[in-house]
Amino acid sequence: MSVFTVHEPPLRAAGAVPEPERFVFVRDGFYFWAFIAAWLWMIWHRMWLVLLIYIVVSGAVESAVYYAGARSGGVLLAGLLIALLVGVEASTLRRFTLARRGWKNVGIVNGEDLEDAERRFFDAWLRAPGKQAEPPAVSFTPSPSTPHPPDIVGLFPDPGASR
Repeated sequence: MSVFTVHEPPLRAAGAVPEPERFVFVRDGFYFWAFIAAWLWMIWHRMWLVLLIYIVVSGAVESAVYYAGARSGGVLLAGLLIALLVGVEASTLRRFTLARRGWKNVGIVNGEDLEDAERRFFDAWLRAPGKQAEPPAVSFTPSPSTPHPPDIVGLFPDPGASR
C-alpha cells in the first residue's frame, strides 16, 4: 500500500472553494522515471529550479571526479549515484516545488494506487460534517486497546524529577 501526500492549489479568488480536480497527490517512494531520465522527469513536472540545481550539482560532481584523476568508470559511477539519489528523493523534490508555488499540504492518505487514494481522501472530505469547503485534516488516533503513552519521553520520565 502506497502513501500519498495531498496538496491543495492556491485559491484563484478570495473566499473561493478549493477545486477538487486540481488537487495533486504525490506518492512517497522511489520514482523509476526520475532515476532513468531525471532531467526529462523534471521538465515534465515543470520543476525548473530543481532542474537548474540538478544540472549544476551533477556537472560539478562529475567534473570534480574527472579532474581528480578517476577513470571514466568513476565518472559514470558518480552520475549513477546522483541519478539514484534523484530517484529516491523525487517525491521530496516535487513537494518542495509545490510548496514554493503556494500549494498547501492538506493531508496524507494510503491507497493501493492513485485512484484508491483519491477515493479515500475525497470520501473523508465529503463526510466531514459542515466542512465540504475544506479538505479533511488527517489525524491518527490510537486504538482503545493501546495504552496511553507517558507524558514525557526521554531520560526523565517524571515531570520535575531530580537529575
